[in-house]
Amino acid sequence: MNTLERWHHILETADIEGLGDLLSDDAVFHSPVMHTPQVGRALVTQYLGAAFQLFSKYPFKYVREIVSGNEAVLEFEVEMDGLYVNGIDMITWNEKGEITDFKVMLRPLKGIHLIQEKMLVQLKAS
Repeated sequence: MNTLERWHHILETADIEGLGDLLSDDAVFHSPVMHTPQVGRALVTQYLGAAFQLFSKYPFKYVREIVSGNEAVLEFEVEMDGLYVNGIDMITWNEKGEITDFKVMLRPLKGIHLIQEKMLVQLKAS
């Protein structure tokens, strides 16, 4: 499987161990609600794992995928507590197929605040 196929498989199966295997040792996660990037496989796995658990409770779906070389932009939609949230995952991977950089961008502002609140709860629980 290529990197994006592995990503989709991990998301569908909530395979947190597989997620760690997909990330490079020095992976970087850029959150829409954190001021600094999270660096390293362990931290990125923690944040993405918490996001997996949170979004699995809602009707999350990718609606568009744009791929160029070793980079992709995946647009998603999710409805949380009656609020429509739209966002993108920007993913870069190395020649081994390991994710090196993962950036999330969200809209609208109310959605960012709602996800920030729910992610804090999820991170404390994990």
